[in-house]
Amino acid sequence: MTGLAPLPQSVPPPGIRSRFVEDVNGLRMHILEAGFEARSEKSGAHPLILLLRGFPELAYSWRKVMLPLAAAGFHVVAPDQRGYGRTTGWDGNYDGDVASFRTLNLVRDVTGLVSALGYRSVTAVVGHDAGSSVAAWASLIRPDVFRSVAMMSAPFAGPPVLPFNTDYEGLAKPPASSIHDDLAALKRPRKHYQWYYSTREANDNMWKCRQGVHAFMRAYYHHKSADWKQNRPFPLESWTAGELEKMPTYYIMDLREGMAESPGTPGCLTTSWRCTRKSMAATDFRAGSSGTAATPAAGTPPNFRSSPAAPSTCRLASSRERATGESTSAPAAT
Repeated sequence: MTGLAPLPQSVPPPGIRSRFVEDVNGLRMHILEAGFEARSEKSGAHPLILLLRGFPELAYSWRKVMLPLAAAGFHVVAPDQRGYGRTTGWDGNYDGDVASFRTLNLVRDVTGLVSALGYRSVTAVVGHDAGSSVAAWASLIRPDVFRSVAMMSAPFAGPPVLPFNTDYEGLAKPPASSIHDDLAALKRPRKHYQWYYSTREANDNMWKCRQGVHAFMRAYYHHKSADWKQNRPFPLESWTAGELEKMPTYYIMDLREGMAESPGTPGCLTTSWRCTRKSMAATDFRAGSSGTAATPAAGTPPNFRSSPAAPSTCRLASSRERATGESTSAPAAT
């Protein structure tokens, strides 16, 4: 992951450029930007909009909205965030240092980027999915820098509530069994996708899958998109294994299968994620065609979120949260 060049100018649409910003909180950060022409004008720069992508996406995901925003008079910047794309300077080893991926450090990354670009504040920070939690925390921690925020696909419940009066009442007792035990005990044993993504074998399962990354990702995106007709959102009644098992397998996976083997869409081989040419031609493979998420219902557990992305899209605390003990409130992945 060293010595990567910017994207060839033929890749992004005309009017969007790819380049690097050096020494952003220890990163060599790759960005796409539009509306940058005003930076060299004496009249000053256009106001800045920062776009933070979701999982497993890149800055490139924003290409279709960047030019309209630039045409409206904004300098539009979409970074490859820490751990993604052409951005380097992070530890990618499974047994390496994951502390740099704590949410507050991801906020430091984007705050450093804003400063490196010569801005004291941004007009708006817009986050989709994984980027939504970073956008939310950035606006909460530094409202002087991030003056407005938009969150797509991932609601934000606010900062975690601290345990109260524990000196006299004691700590709340943990549940007798975990949701993971309950999922594994179902008649059709299941597991949550984010717990799977935190395992050692998950990376090679998808990266070195027998059908190839390209075929896997196309089918994965199709399965999660509005083009898959079985994506019919509905609310779950509770945070229980019996309710969670109603969700599609890209969220609540079969216990003994990796993501690359999870059942795909109609028209795809059920064990290999290979879409037929007909089904591939019938979709534009929109990743996360979910719109804006609704606010979680009253009584929703703090590590559970629902969104219209799929039938009752549930989200659990990320592997980074578990590794660091730091809550993000909003999900880290889709």
